[in-house]
Amino acid sequence: MTLPTPISLSRRAVLGLIAGAVVAFDGHAALADASLTFDELYGKVSVLGLEFSTKVKSLAGQEVRMRGFMAPPLKAEAAFFVLTEVPMALCPFCSSDSDWPDNIVVVYLGEKQTFVPPGQTIEVRGTLEVGSWTDPETGFVSLLRLRSSQFYAV
Repeated sequence: MTLPTPISLSRRAVLGLIAGAVVAFDGHAALADASLTFDELYGKVSVLGLEFSTKVKSLAGQEVRMRGFMAPPLKAEAAFFVLTEVPMALCPFCSSDSDWPDNIVVVYLGEKQTFVPPGQTIEVRGTLEVGSWTDPETGFVSLLRLRSSQFYAV
């Protein structure tokens, strides 16, 4: 019976394996929790309207995080709000997807949370949903949504 030969690794090889593991772990974490900015939402605007960017299409169905401002909620106990690129005094929710501004995202909360003042920067984490959708309860139309979301003040 022969014993297995011990593996001999040089110091350089060990350091390379450690560096590779760190890169692989960071890459996995980045895929599981990608950031998205308002400037990255749309690729172009044509006569047919806004066209989603490649990044948005690739992140559909995945957890993303975004920073922005909470538009004033329509109701004190709503389970959703509108995330805006800039602080707003009024909710920008539109009546149709053809009027949809290019710098808002609807956020549906996983559970009720206390809202923050409109001038407070927040970070939201949720699952990105892409495409026109009408909320059956409110009748609001949206193009981009974050589902099962949580937010916190930055």
